[in-house]
Amino acid sequence: MKSPQILTVVIVAVAFAIVGYLVSGFLEIDATTVAVSLFIGALIAPFISKSGSNNQNDQDIKTLYVGNLPYRANEAAVRDLFSKYGFVHSVRLMKDKHTGKRRGFGFVEMSACDIQATIAALNDVEFQQRTLKVREAKERPERTDTPE
Repeated sequence: MKSPQILTVVIVAVAFAIVGYLVSGFLEIDATTVAVSLFIGALIAPFISKSGSNNQNDQDIKTLYVGNLPYRANEAAVRDLFSKYGFVHSVRLMKDKHTGKRRGFGFVEMSACDIQATIAALNDVEFQQRTLKVREAKERPERTDTPE
């Protein structure tokens, strides 16, 4: 999950403060205290929740190469298959630039702690009448665009 935009957080915090101020008038409690409390709470909540155990850091995400995929497989089917073995962050199935048809391979981003178990469970397993090849993806080398 990307870090929240500061402006968005401030706008939401101000909105919470205004609503708190208005509601406190109906409940006959100190409006300033409620408004300030809601403002501070809404301001720091996105940053506190980011450190929670349910969210994954970028370092905890690894990419799997998935080869020999059926051409009819879609991202949802692949996500469903891999999510049985851990949290799936993203699925990218590669397509031919010119025809738009799937090329029979893709990449699945998962939590690093689930990678080895997923490889063991899904490598050489049949999926939609094709035997999958699953392994950790290699780093893509930097492309140097040289004029021809």
